[in-house]
Amino acid sequence: MSEKNSFRMVAKTFKGLEPVLAQELTELGADEVQIERRAVSFSGDKALMYRANLCLRSALRVLVPIRSERLKVKGERLKPEDWLYEVAKSIDWSRYMSAETSFAIDATVYSETFRNSRFVTYRVKDAIVDWWKEKAGKRPNVSVSEPELFINVHIANETLTVSLDSSGESLHKRGYRVATTEAPINEVLAAGMLLIAGWTGQSDFYDPMCGSGTIPIEAALIARNIAPGVFRKSFAFEKWPDFDEELWSEIYNDDSHEREFTHKIYGSDASFYAVQQAQKNVKSAGVAKDVELRQIRMEELKVERLKVKGESEGAEGALVMINPPYGERLASNKDMEELYGKIGTALKHRFTGATAWIISSNDAAMKCIGLKPAKKMQLLNGELDCRFNKYELFQGKRKER
Repeated sequence: MSEKNSFRMVAKTFKGLEPVLAQELTELGADEVQIERRAVSFSGDKALMYRANLCLRSALRVLVPIRSERLKVKGERLKPEDWLYEVAKSIDWSRYMSAETSFAIDATVYSETFRNSRFVTYRVKDAIVDWWKEKAGKRPNVSVSEPELFINVHIANETLTVSLDSSGESLHKRGYRVATTEAPINEVLAAGMLLIAGWTGQSDFYDPMCGSGTIPIEAALIARNIAPGVFRKSFAFEKWPDFDEELWSEIYNDDSHEREFTHKIYGSDASFYAVQQAQKNVKSAGVAKDVELRQIRMEELKVERLKVKGESEGAEGALVMINPPYGERLASNKDMEELYGKIGTALKHRFTGATAWIISSNDAAMKCIGLKPAKKMQLLNGELDCRFNKYELFQGKRKER
């Protein structure tokens, strides 16, 4: 894969983030961008693949397909699992690895024919090992912890796609998180929410339930246009046979797209422990000068209390984003409804002039916010189907406005 030659790639993401990921890829210079199910396919060269891994905020991983086939069973003697084995074994694996290369396989299956992803993993592994035993008389090692080559196998209905995973560890593992709280929001989801909200650093930003600080940190990285991948130790493509170290160094060290940020990002939480953890992560991400953290309850929060001396008060034009507890674990419905009611009251009376976005899987509690959403979206947080609602906060009644 020469950097001068264009090839197809697939960037994986969460349900609901496909449009913002497609926009990110377009802005990076990708060609033939096409939205798919929890993914966006595109064309580009090696340099674009490197940039995609380094710069994409709403992508989980970047795959390079090397074989795609529809299920074809010749007669009754070739079972589907044998067809899978034969397709995987027909690939020239010497183009991507040697007999000494350790590898790992990740399989995702949406098929009536193949229902067990672990079985699919084993059959493809057997095919690769047998290919090398026949060609070189050696067998490569399978490594779950630190493989040199990541292979992705995807089966949707009757179509098999075998890809090289250029990312390795999921891209949500930015590298700046050194401390955590219970159930922190995924970094890719947080960044995707900010992109949906249109955040570019053009105003002040508030997260009054910041937890370990993921949303404020991602907001700061976007505001300054700092690539989220700069904190990572490595990417899988760095171990590929055709890795261009000079090209990668040039891309990695290019900070010409970073920009000034003249506003402020405020994070707060009722938990002293959460604020402590958030402070560690903010410092690790190098955005401490942009993010100010406080321990305070949502219902006690006043915008002016978070302002630094000399700045004007009020939340006019600001963006507020909240990921409140969903009540999935211990809290009762009554407790959640009361909490969400307090959120609505605080937004209405303390954040006049701002725009707020709230994500939650608790539909009943969301209704207790008492504000009419200007926009509703569906997102997936882990396995939870969530509403992601936009609220325009203004004085008086909506009809009067």
